[in-house]
Order: sequence, then structure tokens, then C-alpha cells
Amino acid sequence: MCGILGMIANSPVVQDLYDGLVVLQHRGQDAAGLATYNGSQIHIKKGNGLVRDVFRTKNMIRLKGNMGIGHVRYPTAGCYREEEAQPFYVNAPFGIVLGHNGNLTNYAKLKKEVIDKDMRHLNTSSDSELLLNVLAHELIQQKPKKHLTPEQIFGAVKKVYKRVEGGFAVMSMIAGHGLLAFRDPNGIRPLVIGIRKETGKKTEYIFASESVAVQTLGFQILRDLGPGEAVYIDQKTHKLHSEILARAEFTPCIFEFVYLARPDSLIDSISVYKTRIRMGQKLAKQILQDKKTPRIDVVIPIPETSRPIALAMSEILKVRFREGFVKNRYIGRTFIMPSQHLRQKSIRYKLNPIPLEFKGKNVLLVDDSIVRGNTSRKIVEMVRQAGAKEVYFASAAPPIVNPDVYGIDMPTRGELIANRLTIPQIAKSIGVDRLYYQKIEDLLECARAGNKKIKNFCWSSMGGPYPAGHITEAVLQRVEKERFAYQTSAGSTDDDQMPLL
Repeated sequence: MCGILGMIANSPVVQDLYDGLVVLQHRGQDAAGLATYNGSQIHIKKGNGLVRDVFRTKNMIRLKGNMGIGHVRYPTAGCYREEEAQPFYVNAPFGIVLGHNGNLTNYAKLKKEVIDKDMRHLNTSSDSELLLNVLAHELIQQKPKKHLTPEQIFGAVKKVYKRVEGGFAVMSMIAGHGLLAFRDPNGIRPLVIGIRKETGKKTEYIFASESVAVQTLGFQILRDLGPGEAVYIDQKTHKLHSEILARAEFTPCIFEFVYLARPDSLIDSISVYKTRIRMGQKLAKQILQDKKTPRIDVVIPIPETSRPIALAMSEILKVRFREGFVKNRYIGRTFIMPSQHLRQKSIRYKLNPIPLEFKGKNVLLVDDSIVRGNTSRKIVEMVRQAGAKEVYFASAAPPIVNPDVYGIDMPTRGELIANRLTIPQIAKSIGVDRLYYQKIEDLLECARAGNKKIKNFCWSSMGGPYPAGHITEAVLQRVEKERFAYQTSAGSTDDDQMPLL
């Protein structure tokens, strides 16, 4: 899970890129980076931390040029060292920088090819650096003379598609040429294009992981990149070239709508906010169909993602909606913190209950999902300490039972509480009197209602098929092994790996 951004304009882009990364900060809190091109030189600044911590005035002054890309990182591949921050750079051909959102599922095989056959050096364990080197190699194989043509660029990307597997949205910049973006053949990871026009000037373009960055910066949404589509914007003319280079079943990630994306975004023309409203309506109707429906005094969301879900539930259930937690906005999203130790430590600092809303009441807590169960358990403990009489819990997502290998941090089966326990056991483990999960058919229907052209979604983490790559048991075991190494590099202890039952 990362956020990517790219822009080509008629004036310096650094401030817009910086502002766009701030808007996409929810997609990655570990590192941030910017790269710009001023016609003769690529300027790069990146580092660990939030956007506001990585860049200073001196950096902004140095990042000159009317074309650039940006990235906010939450690592699901690679590690937590500063050199893993994106974008990455290679000097041949022409000079290329690249940032990407997603995971390459054939990383091990591809790495061996790049080192042994392509004879290229990799300086990190990041699959983004690997992807950059594959792209650079295939561009060279097009045998350009002094300048790459759009046909040669698309020819190279077509070869990239044949070599690379997984879920990915890619943003790159080729010095002296322009911006290149492409999306995986299944469209698992999102990418949208926006335009900004001014009379007498060339059209300006922006690419972003979410539409909210496009609109915030004053661009109009043009469209989403299609699955397997590459788009190239020529630096000199600002002419847009596009081509579908690979085809597969269109299966965008359902978890974007559950948790990852901001509610004010459109993902593949589907409103995230409306989808969450529909999720709440479906979940509430399921509760009403329960023959042992408990008496609920108040519906309370666990901030922030579940707020529209809980609001819709309260309307259907005809029960009061209340804000029961005050959120410290200076604590990041706990789901995307690098270790279980940090997630557990920060949750108490992040949320503080308002006892007045809990004391003596039967409370329905609403959250977007239950992944590891540890955060939910801590919250339920706080609610009971605040005086709640009965505590019920509703998850807007179905049970998370499988690893996600396409760029979301839920890769090991041992960490997933629903992989090990039944629903009654989960309820007991997190300390609630009743537990409700969204049905997968209802969740898919909620998203599909926003764009009926999309027939299916990627819901592999919820028990569905893996749509991209050849995901075997060996692949899953490799991912789990790497995950353990990443957690160790992030400073977690062996105790953090043990499930809390």
C-alpha cells in the first residue's frame, strides 16, 4: 500500500506534488519522495517519515522543473531503511525515475533474471527498484537512437508485462521524454488521470492513486487507467498517448473501498463514501434478520474509516449514532504501522473513549475490518472500562482469512485471527458479547453498485481466488518468511509474532 503521483505542467510542479503527497499521506507513513526534471537534470529528495518531515524549504527550492513524480511509502516489500524510499533512479537509458504501488509476486525469479541475464545491479531489496531495472532494460532493447518514440516506449512496457506478475500501479519519468504510467493487467491497484486547461497554454496532466489528489490540486478527473493500460505524456507537446498492452479479468481490490482509500475518492468511478454507506445498510439488515437481535442503545464508529458505515447502520436500525471516541490526529493509521508492538502501543494514545456515551449502555461498535484482532481487543477493553453494559461488534468486511500478496499488509496466516478461529471464538478472543461480519456477497454488491461494468473484484484476503500471478503455497511461505524479516528490521520482538488469544 503506497501512494503515487505524477505531474506535467507549464510551471514548476514541486509545490503541487508536495501538496498532493500530503493528500495521499494516508496511503503511506513510512517514507516520502519527490523527483523533478528541469530539462537538463533530475532532482531527487526522499527519506523516512511523513511528507512534512522529509521536505524542507531548501529541498523545495532545489526540486526545479515542470515535470515530476512523488511517492509515499508503506512497505510491504523491501525493508524500512531510508534507501528503500521511492522513487528510484537509473541513469540509462536517458535517466529514469520510478515509484510504484503494489507487490511483484514473482520477485525472486525476476531478481535472478535481472542480475544474471540482464546483468544489472540491485542496491536494495525493493521490488520497485527491481521493476525500474526491468523497465530500463526493456527500453534499451528497443534500440533507441537519440530519442524514444511512443511506439518504442509501449513496446518496452509490453515486455515488462510479460515478465512481471502481481498487482501494481507504476509512475515513472524519463528524462528528456515525459511521464509514463501503467497499471497491472487485472487493475488491482488504482490509478487515475486528471487534466487542467488554461487558454493559450498546453494541457497539464496529473496521475494519482486516488481522485482526491486530482481534485484537491484543481484538476478535473479525466478517467481511470484501464487494466493493462500504459499512458505516456510527451514532455514537449504534452500530447497524451495510450495503449492497452495486456489483458486479463478486471478485478480491482475490494479492500480499497473497505479501508485503504479516502471516502472522498472515486476508485474506478465508484464512490468510496457511497460504497461504505451501502456496506452499513447491508450490515444493519443482517443484524435485523438475526432472531436473537440484541437491544442496542447506541451505534458508535471506531474512527475514522467506519464513520459513514456506522451512520448508515444507525439509520436502518433506528438507533442513536454517537461519537464515542476522540481521536488524536497526530497518531498515524495503526493498521499501517510497521510492527505489532507499535500498533498495540499507539492504539491507546490514538483513541480515548468518552465515558458518557458508554456507561450503562448496550453499545454496537462498528469498524471497517478485523485483521489481527489485537486492536479490536484493546478498544473493547477501553469500552468496558468506560462502563459499557454489553458490547457488540460489527465488521464491515468479511473475515480476513488469507494473505494479501498485492500490496496490503496482511501477508501471514499466523497474524490473521479469522484464519485460526471461528466467529464465536473471535468474539470471545476480542471480548465482545456478539460479533457480526459482512457477508462477502453483500460487500461485492456494495462496490459493484457504483460501476456495473465491473463484474468482479480481488477479494483474495477474504477467501477469494488470487487473480494475478501463480500464487502457490511456496509463494505464500516465501512472503511469510519475508514478512517476519521485515518486522524484525522494524524493531518488533518475537513476542509480537505470537497471536494473542
